[in-house]
Amino acid sequence: MTFGWCCSVCMIFVLVGLRVEEANAQFLRKVGRKQLPYWSILVDQSGHGNFTTIQSAIDSVPSHNMYWVSIKVKAGTYREKVKIPYDKPYIILKGEGKRRTFVEWDDHYNTSQSPTFAAMADNVVVKSMSFRNSYNNPINSKAIKPAVAAMVSGDKSYFFRVGFFGLQDTLWDDTGRHYYKLCTIQGAIDFIFGAGQSLFERCSISVIGGALDPGLPGFITAQGRTHSEDENGFVFIHSHVFGNGTTYLGRPWRSHARVLFYKTNFTNVVQPAEYGNFGAGSDTSERVSWTKKLDLETIENMTSTKFIDTDGWLQKQPF
Repeated sequence: MTFGWCCSVCMIFVLVGLRVEEANAQFLRKVGRKQLPYWSILVDQSGHGNFTTIQSAIDSVPSHNMYWVSIKVKAGTYREKVKIPYDKPYIILKGEGKRRTFVEWDDHYNTSQSPTFAAMADNVVVKSMSFRNSYNNPINSKAIKPAVAAMVSGDKSYFFRVGFFGLQDTLWDDTGRHYYKLCTIQGAIDFIFGAGQSLFERCSISVIGGALDPGLPGFITAQGRTHSEDENGFVFIHSHVFGNGTTYLGRPWRSHARVLFYKTNFTNVVQPAEYGNFGAGSDTSERVSWTKKLDLETIENMTSTKFIDTDGWLQKQPF
């Protein structure tokens, strides 16, 4: 209660003392040329912050929030499920490193129930932390089940140096426009799936197909585009696919699935691959007959940020 009162006082002070910028209804404070969030919350398990859990920090953000809020998470492993609900946009969740700040849980009851992290709101930024569903990962003797590490359902979401670790259905890129940069996504079966309109740039795709039965290949993507006019799809550019076992690039989850890998390094973990890539797994001679080879203009349109950002939302985020 005391903390909430302090936040209100600080916010009033900023409104009076600093220039206010408005972009898409979210307010930022301007310091020099930088646009910064209005206030910061510190999460520290040792008790030296405002909260000891990430979820309690999120819960402290007002419903229908219109001000960018930075939630800084100290290094450590946080054993909790974390959810940013629909009515709490403009949250920045920032850890101290992809291999230093972990959020971990092991739910597997069903796909929608299982996510360790769920981002339901629009305008969410996540940086320098990782999410793990530990039910099958680290690899263990449990029967393999869908166990989601993260579900992203909001629009205009940005992930920078974020890790997603699981085995089956690791990253549920559900719906909305999303940008993943310098992220690591690990898994073996359909471990990037959903109907999001998403660009993955300079990401590490870590295949742990060795966890499957001998000779059984995995699948990286399961994209869920349902109509030919839908704009969603997964685009991977300047990325790296590596690991153990063997994997296909994906299988269609819905009737008009759309996935593009371009200028991506495929190691020999990949079954014969796609257009415009390189590495030991990039031979196209044995690709399935329904693979479509796109023209260069279409490729260039899909592999730029224009694919997910026609209205400039990326430039308006406080990165």
